[in-house]
Amino acid sequence: MTDAKTIRAAAVQMNSTGNVAANLETADRLVRAAARDGAELVVLPEKWHVLAGAEVMAAHAQPLDGPAGGWGAAIAGELGIDLIAGSILERRPGQNRYANTSVHYGPDGGVRAAYSKLHLFDVEVDGVRYAESDMEEAGDRVVSSVLATGARIGLSVCYDLRFPELYRALAGVEVIAVPSAFTLATTRDHWDVLLRARAIENQAFVVAANQIGAFLPGHRSGGRSAIVDPWGVVLARAPDRETHVIADLDLTQLERVRRELPALAHRRLAPSMRLEP
Repeated sequence: MTDAKTIRAAAVQMNSTGNVAANLETADRLVRAAARDGAELVVLPEKWHVLAGAEVMAAHAQPLDGPAGGWGAAIAGELGIDLIAGSILERRPGQNRYANTSVHYGPDGGVRAAYSKLHLFDVEVDGVRYAESDMEEAGDRVVSSVLATGARIGLSVCYDLRFPELYRALAGVEVIAVPSAFTLATTRDHWDVLLRARAIENQAFVVAANQIGAFLPGHRSGGRSAIVDPWGVVLARAPDRETHVIADLDLTQLERVRRELPALAHRRLAPSMRLEP
């Protein structure tokens, strides 16, 4: 556990599109605004760099040390913040498909960790089909990292939020990052419930940065970026526009919750609780 008692965190909400230059300008402006408000930890949304149709996405996929990564490292170092740079479509040498990868940059501008999304969004919502596996490859590792304060942060991306076993594998971290591009329908009906559940069951703070608005005809993200405490209380929620929200993560509260309601220590899986074939 860190010696610091609070971490000021921000979730950045964007309406990314196929206009890469405009997306970068918005990300830069909002990250700087969050830092001016005292944020030590800033989380960007999923695919902040470009969010569009398959051809546009593929055209702007890049390695982690490409232009998007270069900007992330530079601004984290300049502002002296921990930056969870949402995710980008990562181009990998010798691979036909891309990874959806989130990178943690430390206050020195160095890469602290990288996580590739484990769960691909192959679903139909409100009559719209999403098939991430057509061009993306799932990751194969659970990843946590350490913030400048010494607190541990678990990395996840969007659709991962529906899979509690991932977060159980991260049990013990103080903060969970959830950069997302949740659809409008799933944001409306599921987003808050899932964020609060992941916070409560893992007794951790959740910093969730969502996209908002249309990026293709019939494709719209729902916003409501939020910061949730280990008791499941929403500390901050974004209005329906590009913005950032900020909250202080009180680690003494987290310690108290874990001490007084030690659910993580009580976990067990008896043989009778296992599903028989």
